[in-house]
Amino acid sequence: MNILVLNGPNLNRLGQREPNIYGSESLEDLEEQLKNYGQKNGFTVNLKQTNWEGQLVDWLHEANDQVDGIVLNPAAWTHYSYAIRDAIASIDTSVIEVHISHVHAREEFRKISVVAPVCVGQISGFGFLGYQMAIDYFLRRQ
Repeated sequence: MNILVLNGPNLNRLGQREPNIYGSESLEDLEEQLKNYGQKNGFTVNLKQTNWEGQLVDWLHEANDQVDGIVLNPAAWTHYSYAIRDAIASIDTSVIEVHISHVHAREEFRKISVVAPVCVGQISGFGFLGYQMAIDYFLRRQ
């Protein structure tokens, strides 16, 4: 099994950015945790992060039928990127939306996801564990 994990804008600042909301672990820590989880459970995981919306769209297109599942934290693009929403809708590979913080317990604008309707599901508020939960879905669905 091959899983792609895509992270959107500002997630490269994890560990430094608002640690009271996002925790003190870095994006590199997340990558290490998920790669170790993959090694223990017999799957490969590839993580990517971008601050460029078009890059994320391209990665979604490229991943179509190339991976068994996509775990996506679209970050701020969650709330307004119809380009990302349409990219997800245009591919056959299943996508799960993940957020580190509990977006529904935060500001009103964070409660709106334009990508959720074209994703398999949404996981929010479990920190880095949310990524693992999304991967577990793909492993069980196999």
